[in-house]
Amino acid sequence: MNRAIRRIGMLVGVLLLALMINVNVQQVLMADSTKNRPGNQRTVLQEYSRERGPILVGNDPVARSISTDDQYKYLRRYQDGPQYVPATGFYSALYGATGIERAENDVLAGTSDIFFADRVQQLLTGRAAKGGAVELTLNAAAQTAAFSGLAGKVGSVTAIDPTTGAILALATSPSFDPNTISTHNLTAAQKAYDALSADPQKPMLNRPLVSTPPPGSTFKLVTTAAALESGKFTPDSVVPGPSAYKLPQTERKLKNWTGTSCGPADKTTLTNALAVSCNSAFAWLGNQLGDAAIRAQAEKFGFNHSFSTPLRASTSVYPGELDKPQTAMSAIGQFDVTATSLQMAMVGASIGNSGVTMNPYLVNQVLGSDLKVLKTSSPSKFATALTPSNASAEMSMMVNVVENGTGSNARIPGVKVGGKTGTAETGNGRPAVAWFVAVAPADAPRVAVAVTVENAGAGVEVGGNLLAAPIAKAVIEAVLNGQ
Repeated sequence: MNRAIRRIGMLVGVLLLALMINVNVQQVLMADSTKNRPGNQRTVLQEYSRERGPILVGNDPVARSISTDDQYKYLRRYQDGPQYVPATGFYSALYGATGIERAENDVLAGTSDIFFADRVQQLLTGRAAKGGAVELTLNAAAQTAAFSGLAGKVGSVTAIDPTTGAILALATSPSFDPNTISTHNLTAAQKAYDALSADPQKPMLNRPLVSTPPPGSTFKLVTTAAALESGKFTPDSVVPGPSAYKLPQTERKLKNWTGTSCGPADKTTLTNALAVSCNSAFAWLGNQLGDAAIRAQAEKFGFNHSFSTPLRASTSVYPGELDKPQTAMSAIGQFDVTATSLQMAMVGASIGNSGVTMNPYLVNQVLGSDLKVLKTSSPSKFATALTPSNASAEMSMMVNVVENGTGSNARIPGVKVGGKTGTAETGNGRPAVAWFVAVAPADAPRVAVAVTVENAGAGVEVGGNLLAAPIAKAVIEAVLNGQ
């Protein structure tokens, strides 16, 4: 009998120990994940009980909270929601938060440690708890130009200040209205979310940060940089430019988009090869430079690296261990090379910033509930991609693309614009992606822009000029006209 009682006692002890361990795991180790789990109504009601801070573009709130008479007390509302949703994201009682709403949640909810003094003051004075504000780096005019330019198209626009890395525009199309998901009518929110998720055009995809198509001929900017940095080539170097380039170790020929050679006697200068987007010249150049040199150059611009703005961007890829045919195709932005429009804007920005690649960022300032500045972002250097002299030379080559080459639709009277067209094949019979990368003014750059337009038809080089260049031009004009 005593032995049986001891066994029962031991079993009860083990069960109590297991219970204590489980309670500690839940209360300590898993506390944050449980608290932040989407749909946790206790947490949701607690957060909605205080006024959430605004998200600002300049002095204007593009996201703010308004009081209600329902259980959630405050409703999140978005001004020009579809235009700004790639940056703001949404804040939903049912689906949690995305975008800046998620990345800066502790600021907007007022729970960040930087608000400790403010929370103490709220407690002592009896003032209602209120979140802080997040001011974005976006330029309102540039954002409007980018979003308007994409109307009716599938694609993205990213614009960057070359000298700082501040993101001036972040637009996607098609887009969606975050107000339909932030609504307190949870049935309506679920219906809207399900419809957006089922849409084959993927309106909830944050294309400028997440979509990674091949960059096509815009990648020739990277190959050009590698050529200049090698010390073996200058803008005036003469390179082969036949109507087609026979890929090494194969019988396959890579043709120029024009179907003709790029210069007399099948030769051209590096400057003209960039201006007319000569595939044969750049495929040859890729094999002269070698896979390792192009990869090293690409990585100085940010390829194969993950960036947080603080929104997480997909990694743009220059693949490893390429043979000669793959190197030739990669040198023209095909094969397995992929890039976000953020990444290609960074390439243009680096060339415009004397060869210095800056880390991109989207948050300019954090402010208290009284809108006093508590924290200001500081620009930071990612890498040096080119020497100042080579960056200046490549910028002149990009100006020639716009003034005398394939980028004519980016011309702005009285402004020197550097640019590069691209139309990337995506394989398996899918429509091509039209690209345009631009930097202006060329002599003192203030904005670098990358535009993608999907479903670009047959895939000839002029697609980037016809479809993407006018959008880049509009964004540049918006930035410059705002002085």
